[in-house]
Amino acid sequence: MNKLEGVASRFEEVGRLITQPEIISDMKRYVKLNKEYSHLEPVVEAYRNYKNLLSNIESAREIIGEESDSEMREMAKEELEVLNEQRIPLEEKIRFLLVPNDPEDDKDAIVEIRAGTGGDEASIFAGDLYRMYLKYAETRKWKVSTTSFTEGTVGGYKEIIMAISGDGVYGIMKYESGVHRVQRVPQTETQGRVHTSAATVAVLPEAEDFEVEVKQEDIRKDTYCSSGPGGQSVNTTYSAIRLTHIPTGIVVTCQDEKSQIKNLDKAMKELRSRLYNLEYQKRMDEIAGKRKTMVSSGDRSAKIRTYNYPQGRVTDHRINLTLYNLSSIMDGDIYEITEKLQMAENAEKLKESGME
Repeated sequence: MNKLEGVASRFEEVGRLITQPEIISDMKRYVKLNKEYSHLEPVVEAYRNYKNLLSNIESAREIIGEESDSEMREMAKEELEVLNEQRIPLEEKIRFLLVPNDPEDDKDAIVEIRAGTGGDEASIFAGDLYRMYLKYAETRKWKVSTTSFTEGTVGGYKEIIMAISGDGVYGIMKYESGVHRVQRVPQTETQGRVHTSAATVAVLPEAEDFEVEVKQEDIRKDTYCSSGPGGQSVNTTYSAIRLTHIPTGIVVTCQDEKSQIKNLDKAMKELRSRLYNLEYQKRMDEIAGKRKTMVSSGDRSAKIRTYNYPQGRVTDHRINLTLYNLSSIMDGDIYEITEKLQMAENAEKLKESGME
């Protein structure tokens, strides 16, 4: 209760702060406080409901202990039974709401998919993962923008990078970081043998403009002709952009738009996110080092999931979850997987916070 009272007090304080002119004029602080307010709101709502519930429980007990009318006492007993049943799930909900929230979870995300071991089949599988995420994003009403890609020789992609924006994108998509393995008969296989191939997925939180300062003198900008779909402008105008961040050696390309200005804007967003991710990854590694089974460590070398086509199953190795609906998962239905991963991570955080 002391912790909840502290949260309610902070919620009221933040509510006052975000109406003050000096806060509104400081965009970095204003955005940060607004996010904090939105995170605290459901906790405070649950706290108020909980206080009301406890008050009703106390009133029912008083009636049982003091009321002389037997009918009134019986009604109070029935009410007390119902209230106590409501108390347990509400306390459980509050415990999860009090789990420390990762401030990155509300951010948009940059998703990189790269073909791994398996040659042409790995490129085809990378394309399958790309389509899976596109369909998943569509069901969540997220906006997807492909920034750059390199096509495979027989289909799919050797590499494809996309930006996804919407409500809580990074907090959900971060669980996709790692090695995805596929077991199936490749399209390129004539003997009908099952092969194992892999693709790597990396999910980065997209940095806001004010979070990373990039000096123009540290950037080398090159322009070149776009390749792939795009109509008459392909290979005729220098609309594609390549940015090289000299201090770190990070290279970013964008050829998605016909306009060089739009491609430059997208490339700058990605560059800022990659620079931000360098520091963020250090923090993630520190957290992962402290936890025994960090679900979303962001470790890109960890094998996280296997897609077995002959048996029609998908296994997530982090939480030992096996589902036999591979076709619907490849069509973007990964809700159950992401929800169970979130639950596993929250349970882990609960242990850390001592609120089990």
